[in-house]
Order: sequence, then C-alpha cells, then structure tokens
Amino acid sequence: MRLWLVVAGVSGALAVGLGAWLAHGTSLGLDQLALLGTAQSYLLWHALALGVVAAIGWNGGPELLSGAAWGFLAGMVLFCGGLALQALAGVSIGFLVPVGGFGFILGWLLLAAAGWVGLRERRRGPS
Repeated sequence: MRLWLVVAGVSGALAVGLGAWLAHGTSLGLDQLALLGTAQSYLLWHALALGVVAAIGWNGGPELLSGAAWGFLAGMVLFCGGLALQALAGVSIGFLVPVGGFGFILGWLLLAAAGWVGLRERRRGPS
C-alpha cells in the first residue's frame, strides 16, 4: 500500500500543478481548456481516492482494495491522460478514454465491495 500512497501523492501534486498552469499560464482555446479542466478535476479527486484506499489498506487490506487502486490508476492514466493528450497534442486515443472512465467506476465499486466485506466480517465477530 505504500506504493499506492506514493502514486496518490504524485498524482495530487500533478493535478494541483495542472490546475495552476490552467489558471495562470496558458493560451489554449476554450475546447482545450475544458478537456484539461475535466482531466485535472478527475485526477485530483482520484488521487484523493487512491490515498484513501492506501490508508484503509495500510494494515493488509483485502485484495478488493488493491483492485480499486488499480482501477483508479487505470482511469487516471487512460481517462485523464487521454483528455490531456487530446487537448495538448490533438492526439485521440479513442476508445481508451471511456475504458479509463470504466476504470474509475470499477475502482469505486471495488472500494464499496471492500467496505461491504469488511462490514460483514465485523458483524460476524472474532473467529
């Protein structure tokens, strides 16, 4: 889980840096700004989510948390990265952007599943 915490921290820093650059130092068109704004917002929120997953799983959380972390990372790279590529280089990675969006959704669902499993185990009590 330490690696996920590092990835969360670096991703959060990138998101804040991107936000600052968008606010202060760019001459991009409105369409490009909109794409990058969406990528920056999703990146920041999912950096936070990844940090939460790392914190929850610090003491050996279930495999579902690891799956959630991978889902968030896939979304951050494919969705946010895909939007950034399109905005900055005019390069579309096509169907991979929606795949990244699915990664985000899968990450959230796996996080919910990890919570559900944890609740069920807690109700059962010690074995």
